[in-house]
Amino acid sequence: MSFERIEQFIFILLTGAAVFLFTKNIRKLRRNVLLGKDLAEPVTQSGLRWKRLFLNALGQKKMFKKPLPAILHLFVYAGFIIINIEILEIILDGILGVHRLFAPLLGEKWYPLFISCFEVLGFLVLISCVILLIRRNVIKVARLNMPELERWPKMDANIILITEIILMSAFLILDGADQTIQQKHFFYPPYFQTGTFFLSSYLVTPFIHLSMKQLVILERTGWWIHITGIFLFLNYLPLSKHLHILLAFPNTYYARIKNSGKMANVPEVTREVQLMLNPDAAVNEAPAAPGRFGAKDVPDLSWVDVLGAFSCTECGRCTAACPANITGKKLSPRKIMMDTRDRAEEIGRNQDLHGKDYKDDKSLLGDYISKEEILACTTCQACVEACPVNIDPLSIIVELRRYMIMEEADSPGEWNIMFSNTENNQAPWQFSPQDRFKWADDLKN
Repeated sequence: MSFERIEQFIFILLTGAAVFLFTKNIRKLRRNVLLGKDLAEPVTQSGLRWKRLFLNALGQKKMFKKPLPAILHLFVYAGFIIINIEILEIILDGILGVHRLFAPLLGEKWYPLFISCFEVLGFLVLISCVILLIRRNVIKVARLNMPELERWPKMDANIILITEIILMSAFLILDGADQTIQQKHFFYPPYFQTGTFFLSSYLVTPFIHLSMKQLVILERTGWWIHITGIFLFLNYLPLSKHLHILLAFPNTYYARIKNSGKMANVPEVTREVQLMLNPDAAVNEAPAAPGRFGAKDVPDLSWVDVLGAFSCTECGRCTAACPANITGKKLSPRKIMMDTRDRAEEIGRNQDLHGKDYKDDKSLLGDYISKEEILACTTCQACVEACPVNIDPLSIIVELRRYMIMEEADSPGEWNIMFSNTENNQAPWQFSPQDRFKWADDLKN
């Protein structure tokens, strides 16, 4: 068997393994997201949802509130999306055992143009990743160096950026070696004349002194590093914060459409209030099934809340905008989402090891998120407004706080006074409705 056939066989095995592992990881991810409850209301207004998906997830509209990181991220994002076309050619080349499958189809006019565009994008991705690494590790932008990002989250971000640099470098090197082979020999199977590529043609000068054997080894090494890195990256995604590359789209689509400041009522409580106001209105109505008020753990949240946790980019814009965090409180909306994701993954692992009914005597509230954190929230919606992919940390905070107050009767004394006044006086203040405006009596004189 020739070397080319052995290479083709190895590539097919590698591709199959990568697809198998990715499918397995996606199934685990789906299982973890669906730990959450079904939505209380049907998903409506699909037209508006699609519009928001294209503007925010694809167009990255909200990212441009901070122009510099937005432009850098756009280069990386556009490179990731568009260069996938080039990756398609590499995969087909590997499976079919050919070289530059699309070149004869597009011809010497269009093929070099497409590859040159990919090279420019790849170079922009490389430069952007270098700048982003410097921002994280040298300049140390405040929102990218907070306590919740210590150890693994920070390493995760650096791993991805360094991987992107290696992938783009390998891409340019393999093209440069290919260009040099074409210049030294008009026809050197399987290499053939494809035309000049814009950036990699500048690598001909430093590569021209290499022998043909060395050039082929260099081109093949760049090719294998590039595609193997892509496959590794594909299977690393479900384990990292960069899963938002895939989940930003469904999360933006399913995010709340209604006024995000409006809190959902508890149906059981609403029914009791209606009966108190009008006892004859629902005499024959069956009582609502008792359930848990709020959320103590991930299965008490909606699956959209859990999806948001896995969609989190860990960019820290929510925490940077949070007035509680700015004033030194313990609350960090980014940490809320990271903790929710970590707890969902832990429940999923427990189910894999011990079955679906396994209980580990741990919960999201208490073991991951403290009461001090959720009590600090002012429900101002700054975190929701700041998130570039429409994640809603507030809905999780409200549900955890609702459980703490309604199930555990655990709330600050000042809050209890407010609750009592609201119940008895229909307002947070300690005045009866009849006396509420007495302060203005003197103004009449």
